[in-house]
Amino acid sequence: MKGLFFLGLTASSLGFAQTQNPDSLKIKEIEAVNFTKRLPVAKEIINVQKDLDSRNLGQDLPILLKNQTSVISTSDAGNGVGYTGFRIRGVAGRGINVMMNGVPFNDSESQGTFFVNVPDLTSSASQIVIQRGVGTSNNGVSAFGASINVISKDPEDKFYVKTDDSYGSFSTYKYSAEVGSGKFWNNRLSLMGRYTHISSDGYIDRAFSKLDSYNFTALFEEGKTRIRLMAFGGKEKTYQAWNGIDRKTWETDPKFNYSGAIYGSDGNISSFYNNETDNYRQNHYQLLWEQGFNDHWNLETTLHYTKGKGYYENYKQGDPFSRYNLPDILDGGQLIKDSDFIRKKWLNNDFYGIVSTLYGKYENLDLNFGAVANQYYGRHYGNVTGVFYPIDEHEYYRGRSVKNEVAGFAKALYRVNDFEFFGDLQLRNIDYDTKIILAGDDEGANIKKNWLFFNPKAGVNYRIGNGKIFLSYAHAQREPNRDDLIANNDVKAEKLHDFEAGFEKQIGMVSLTANLYYMYYVNQLVLNGELNNVGAFIRTNSGESYRRGIEIGAVAKVSKQWEISGNVSLSQNRNQDFKIENSTFIKELGNTQISFSPDVVANLGLKFNPNKNFQFSLMNQYVGKQYLDNTEDQNLQLKDYLLTDFNAQYQFKIANNDIALKLLVNNIFNKKYVNNGAVYGSDPYYFSQAGTNFMFGISWKIQ
Repeated sequence: MKGLFFLGLTASSLGFAQTQNPDSLKIKEIEAVNFTKRLPVAKEIINVQKDLDSRNLGQDLPILLKNQTSVISTSDAGNGVGYTGFRIRGVAGRGINVMMNGVPFNDSESQGTFFVNVPDLTSSASQIVIQRGVGTSNNGVSAFGASINVISKDPEDKFYVKTDDSYGSFSTYKYSAEVGSGKFWNNRLSLMGRYTHISSDGYIDRAFSKLDSYNFTALFEEGKTRIRLMAFGGKEKTYQAWNGIDRKTWETDPKFNYSGAIYGSDGNISSFYNNETDNYRQNHYQLLWEQGFNDHWNLETTLHYTKGKGYYENYKQGDPFSRYNLPDILDGGQLIKDSDFIRKKWLNNDFYGIVSTLYGKYENLDLNFGAVANQYYGRHYGNVTGVFYPIDEHEYYRGRSVKNEVAGFAKALYRVNDFEFFGDLQLRNIDYDTKIILAGDDEGANIKKNWLFFNPKAGVNYRIGNGKIFLSYAHAQREPNRDDLIANNDVKAEKLHDFEAGFEKQIGMVSLTANLYYMYYVNQLVLNGELNNVGAFIRTNSGESYRRGIEIGAVAKVSKQWEISGNVSLSQNRNQDFKIENSTFIKELGNTQISFSPDVVANLGLKFNPNKNFQFSLMNQYVGKQYLDNTEDQNLQLKDYLLTDFNAQYQFKIANNDIALKLLVNNIFNKKYVNNGAVYGSDPYYFSQAGTNFMFGISWKIQ
């Protein structure tokens, strides 16, 4: 392995006390986080300002988390700006339950997590809690790989103005301004607002991103009452880069992008449509009320509403008029049956509900009761206009979907001497109804489904000095998403039995964690390697399958200046008696490796603080080989890769100004690699990632 490595993993992310805790890094103790710290589950708790701030220069949250345990991050544009995603333990974003302050963030229909809709989310976060595996009961869909809760930061006590600006490769830049009022009205009220603009040309041809985001928070505190009003969201315009390229093109022209290609009469590309874009706006509104009743009981209730609306646009060449419910055209006595069109496919949705959690705390007993009621209402519709023939904007399909969810859970943590016993019961009911209003272009289906899931969990901690060992079992069930149901109305819900055994210990200056897991699935929805028309992976039930492995993480504070840290995940991810079925044949493949699930993911590194102002670090990730589908076809295998990034930060003061200079150099050895791909027919397609690239930034805070 070349170079030295540093993982963005700290004692705080392992759940141990930090080695440094200056006032600037203090964050409010949050009831949900305190409860999670003690649970018998594999977890990391990330202090955003301490662990991620030096690298937060414009790349999206999945990229900033890429060095956490068992995480692999992906980027359509190749440089971490625009559409990004991650997998944890080999499970893609649709199997990861993401929450914002306990409110579900996964799209209700697709179950996907689209961080491009909330750019620069990291700048408004204080903590990120990652529970790998099933974890404990949360709001939203069940976690089949991990659950992530992004917790927003509170306004500060004193007035300040802050700007974060950065510039780097591929004409990438970020402008961000934030202001906080400090406390006023007898120290009961404080306000905070942020606006960010991010722009990038992308590594891939034409894969530009133009992203805007905002965050506004008002906090009222008096006695045992805390009320937060939050409005945050963003607007994105990105050129499509979700098709990938074939292997030969990747070898000769890795930046090539087929999106928007217009072909001449000779069958070769003659030009590109310059508005082959994805356009979406998403606004989140949350009213969070925390009420302490006495020393034993505390209630947190959140009302939430998310509004999303947008479309993606394509140039469609040589399509028949009938596809769009249009009549053929008579031109000079000749009947014209097909032509070129500009197509826009729209999504207009509303998601709203209430989330409430009651915390009870007694001498040896902690209780946690939660309830949630949400409704999603979505409209799908498409419009076309003519290129060569004048056709006014014409709506050719429309559908609507309603998804209702009511759920509740109860958790208990009971201490007996050095033991802590944990129990968790969740009941979840989902109704999903989608209807075609105007048929066309094979969009949508008439579907009416109901699922009722009971998900029990149990575990035990045994305290050993300043550490613990734990055992736990969790059962989870998860409904298919909209695309699964449209492709196959008989698709089955997934079931998972998750067994975990872990160890956490502070040994001198070394913080150590180790975790064994066995995840047994029934009807797991695995990626089959193929993409649908919006670049999302198509899934299929795999019968019985399992993921099992060991995860080890460590941080060693060698001296005041040097810190060595790292983690490694060794796993086996297998389908059992896997079959490929269609209308004409059934092919038995036996036991095969689950797609996009490498057996090895490792991070190792070094951080050096020559003094309190300077910080240098080398970050590295090794990812083993992985397959693009579930057949173990060697032609459809992604090679292993090793990446090294460099990060530096210099902090200083001028009068009342806090200034930080930051530098991030990604892939410093210019490794040519692929971390994501797809299958077209029997051929592999790759999503190219950038070679050596950099971001330089300056943070300036006046208070």
